[in-house]
Amino acid sequence: MSKIKIFSLGGLNENGKNMYIVNVDEKHIFVFDSGLKYGVSKMLGVDYIVPNIDYLIQNKKKIRGIFLTHGHDSNMGGISDVLAALPDVAIYATKFTMEIVKTNLTEAGITKANLKEIRPHSKIEWKDNLTIFPISVTHSIPDAVAYVLYTKDGAIVYTGDFVFDSTMTGPYKTDIGKLAYVGKQGVLCLMAESFYAEKKGHTSPNNRVSDFIGEVINKNEDRIIATILPAHIYRVQEIFDEVMKTHRKVVIMGKGLQELIKKSMEMKYLAIDPERIGDLSNLNDKGIIVLISDEKEKPFANLERIIRGFDKYIKLKETDTIFITEPSYDGIEKRLAIIMDDIARINVNVVCLSSKKHLLHHASQEDLMLMINLMNPKYYFPVKGEYRHQYMNAEVAEQLGIPKENILLKQNGDVVEFVNGQLVDSKEKIPIDEILVDGKNQGDIGELVLKDREMLGENGIVIISATLDRDTKQILAGPSVLTRGFIFVKENQEMIDETRSRSLEIIEKNINVETKKVDYTKIKNEVRDSLGKYFYHETECKPMIITVIQEV
Repeated sequence: MSKIKIFSLGGLNENGKNMYIVNVDEKHIFVFDSGLKYGVSKMLGVDYIVPNIDYLIQNKKKIRGIFLTHGHDSNMGGISDVLAALPDVAIYATKFTMEIVKTNLTEAGITKANLKEIRPHSKIEWKDNLTIFPISVTHSIPDAVAYVLYTKDGAIVYTGDFVFDSTMTGPYKTDIGKLAYVGKQGVLCLMAESFYAEKKGHTSPNNRVSDFIGEVINKNEDRIIATILPAHIYRVQEIFDEVMKTHRKVVIMGKGLQELIKKSMEMKYLAIDPERIGDLSNLNDKGIIVLISDEKEKPFANLERIIRGFDKYIKLKETDTIFITEPSYDGIEKRLAIIMDDIARINVNVVCLSSKKHLLHHASQEDLMLMINLMNPKYYFPVKGEYRHQYMNAEVAEQLGIPKENILLKQNGDVVEFVNGQLVDSKEKIPIDEILVDGKNQGDIGELVLKDREMLGENGIVIISATLDRDTKQILAGPSVLTRGFIFVKENQEMIDETRSRSLEIIEKNINVETKKVDYTKIKNEVRDSLGKYFYHETECKPMIITVIQEV
């Protein structure tokens, strides 16, 4: 009896953090993608979020590898965090994706890793007649692939991110013939992305913006500061293609972006005339184009620094044009609106791609229909996107005749189980969680830390400190009151005096002079309770209250 389980540790009902698991016969575990997502504004100090991989740690001997579809953070940005816990796991990726993985691992201080570079359309085989077959697909980054896992019950296909665009050639080209061949062999389950499932028609040609870039360059003769999303190599090529039609030069800002473009040129993924790349001495030249990318932790971080005048090299002038070369997407609309408002305040021209006319390289409804027709799957599993996107993806499949009971709408941790090629009703649910990463700290900072940060940010902190004699337990100094972010001390002296008085009363009450014992725990609890109620009554705020008692 054969048994296949498919589930997600991240990527369903969310954008990013993609990690999909296929477990074959409880002996072989295949992991597709290992991504991250970025913290929202309420997650104070959180740089990014990755899935909890306790399941993989518990089953590490069964893992045959992690298979990366392409080099975007949402799909491979969590690799360094995975390798910190599973240093021996094999990482499979195509040439360009592997170069980005190596860069990320170097930045994370990981010097040893089991990296296996693969080529599209070359099989990777294991025992029990299991085979992985990568197929080239079109995305905004070179060497993107979909993966086919061949089992004796049929193929499991994971598309990754894709579009069908016949103008994309070389390392961006989709091998439709291979996809059709896989479909004829029999597909048990197709796992297809849902990011643009709400959008009608094909994504192409709305993902191509060369004409718009050329129009912006021709209409604005002075300096242009252009922003791109990290690792959107195809957009970089479009910008340079239009620059080559003029006499302008491009200055690339940021070591990370410089290294990425340099490496892409060396590997022949970018066709750029090196003579058109300027340096810092060209920053203020008339007609120069300055290329900046976003920090991975925060969209528009570099642009925001320039707008506020904090950038070391770039000072905005009224003759400048800021060109946002990527359309907005779910999760950054509010931030983009704030950025646009800030730019308007300083009277600088701004041009932004419309999210209605211009699209990212993701599959719209007609692209999904074509993929479904090529694969002709028995079961369809919408992945990658908010639940509404997954739902629309399911409706697309239903329109093409896939029975509703064969369309699998799931949440992270929900297990889809096939026994002998047939779907069975599984009540199993894999425990899932998120790991919140702050800076270079490996591991979860936790919800309690976030709550403390939120409390500090909203209500501030009050510290009560006192010094006791080690022998007599008499109060030598204090209690003193220190506040930050709560009240302005000079204007609230009565409240400070009352706080000191209440604290003194509680401390004295819990000191037994005869036995020379002090109940420190009771002091801290009573000070927190008494002052908490007092502060809320007076200010309707709940600051964090910390009591420090020391002996000398």
